[in-house]
Amino acid sequence: MYLWFKLLHVFFVISWFAGLLSLPRLFVNLAHMLPHTTETQREYQRLLAMAEKLWRFMTPWAILAVVFGLFSLMSGSLWQGWSHSKITLGVILLGYHFYCWRLLQDFRAERNIYSPRWFRIYGEIPTLILAVALYLVVFKPF
Repeated sequence: MYLWFKLLHVFFVISWFAGLLSLPRLFVNLAHMLPHTTETQREYQRLLAMAEKLWRFMTPWAILAVVFGLFSLMSGSLWQGWSHSKITLGVILLGYHFYCWRLLQDFRAERNIYSPRWFRIYGEIPTLILAVALYLVVFKPF
């Protein structure tokens, strides 16, 4: 069963990351439009709808990635130092995921306070976490 759990975990992590890497890019575009004018109102609403749909699409993948990650840990006896670090990274990613929801609420209420540049930098956080998680999984340094 361990290999099936691991396979499903990796599949759902990849799916979740597709959203984690795409959503901040939509935020960059939304931030460029604030404050929006009458001409950009329609485009703003379209981008906002895309961001909301993406968040709703990626949330089940996040849940399933966590569930199958925990199943694979429990069935594979992988309670080593590196796995604790990987779990910590997963918790940070969940925080990032829900902070994206908070940012989305700010865009919906037109109260975004961040610049497009801030969102570009913010959008790189999942990439860095992914690199560290892959290092932990492949090299198991501790």
